[in-house]
Amino acid sequence: MSIINPLTRLSSAIRSIIYQLHIKAKRVLLFLPHAIHRHRGISSTVRRCIEKETGKEFAAKIIDLGAAETGDSNHMLEATRQEIQILRQVMGHKFIIELQDVFESDAFIFLVFELCRQGELFDYLTSVVTLSEKKSRYIMRQIFEGVDYIHSKNIVHRDLKPENILLDDNLNVKITDFGFARVLKEGEKLYDLCGTPGYLAPETLKCNMFEDAPGYSKEVDIWACGVIMFTLLVGCPPFWHRKQMVMLRNIMEGKYSFTSPEWADISEDPKDLIRKCLVVDPSKRITVTEALKHPFFNTVLRKQSQFNARKKFQFAILCVRAMIRIKRLRYTPEPLRVEDALRDPYRVKVLRKVIDGCAFRVYGHWVKKGEGQNRAALFENTPRCEVYNLYINSLNR
Repeated sequence: MSIINPLTRLSSAIRSIIYQLHIKAKRVLLFLPHAIHRHRGISSTVRRCIEKETGKEFAAKIIDLGAAETGDSNHMLEATRQEIQILRQVMGHKFIIELQDVFESDAFIFLVFELCRQGELFDYLTSVVTLSEKKSRYIMRQIFEGVDYIHSKNIVHRDLKPENILLDDNLNVKITDFGFARVLKEGEKLYDLCGTPGYLAPETLKCNMFEDAPGYSKEVDIWACGVIMFTLLVGCPPFWHRKQMVMLRNIMEGKYSFTSPEWADISEDPKDLIRKCLVVDPSKRITVTEALKHPFFNTVLRKQSQFNARKKFQFAILCVRAMIRIKRLRYTPEPLRVEDALRDPYRVKVLRKVIDGCAFRVYGHWVKKGEGQNRAALFENTPRCEVYNLYINSLNR
């Protein structure tokens, strides 16, 4: 008995139902052979497609209902229809993925989205290692505005993470993947455990650990935004650990720190916003509206003063001197003693960026996505004191 590859079956089935789409749909889509990325294992794939009449490109998420068992197939069908309903409710916002059309057959469901050529925020972050405060502010403002719009529709996303945030040609974010999203009634609480471990809020974990857990609501998305912001600034999530039980314990206790060398060059405002997002008690956690009003997103405008010729002349002199110094910077490298570089090279920002960049180029294939995400493993540079002490003791014998 020969075994048919499910992806091969999916590709051949696409050709067989093109004629049905030609009859049922107002427009015909030409599916290109290379997948953009895959979701839910082998049950779905995302492909780039072209509208034949206009030549416009889209992304089509193809869900294979026949890849699951009978009961799972019905559940997947209902879950997909619920996701479509939520996508239609949040349509129209510039920072949320736009659902263009839906085609459905007996074996497949096609969700046609706008095409985001820059791919996932996760992949972009992997290529640049870390983002500056300015770029982080630009991206996080868009994420918070998108989440604010989602919450205004009484919807909770429940799976916010860099893998579920796409970037368009102008590096504007598009929140996507509403598979775990739910519409909440007034005062309703949720109790099921879903999402990605590193981005789960403490109240979500409690629902799986305690029978009398109070449940959770929209606040879990704020927690996930705090984790995303932490990751953008330093390249690794705040609670990650090789042992998942330790990571979950850190989440429950809200145990994280800003002591790594990467935080030395980051100002206090982003740290303060992260602290207010990663509060264990959801009732004390900052809201989306409050987050958008945080000083991190607001620049202070200087008051206009009366014209003063002397001060203007002094300011012009300072500007000229500053420009001369900036012009000479390329010829005057920052002084660095060899002893300092040998003792702690990771402390120096320039060397740290070089080390991280080389690590990602050499070991980038180690980085995984989803539940087994291990991106933070590339940032573990803590010396193993126990092994070092054993080595010193053996020399002294």
